[in-house]
Amino acid sequence: MGTRWRIRRRTFAHVLTVDPDRQGAHARAATLGRPACLLVFRSPLDEIAGLLSVGHPFYKPDWSPNVLGMILDADTDWDEVGELLTESYRVQAPKRLAALVDGPG
Repeated sequence: MGTRWRIRRRTFAHVLTVDPDRQGAHARAATLGRPACLLVFRSPLDEIAGLLSVGHPFYKPDWSPNVLGMILDADTDWDEVGELLTESYRVQAPKRLAALVDGPG
């Protein structure tokens, strides 16, 4: 279901289309009443509260402390998605590989 990106065996991003009638856990976490495209990623623990304070499009699944979700729609800020995915990679990658990634952090 969906597409996952991994570093070694650790998922750092997962994109999926969720139908509330079929994928209940994801739909409940995002409080969806209709099908939607979701991005699930990792975030440093000290950044989670700030992202959640924005509200939509962010939500917090309960299956891991550093997992966040984002509803992808016509208003998605793709530059922000790029930053979130880069940070998610850094969270999951071994320190040696994470240090090779350019950008803030």
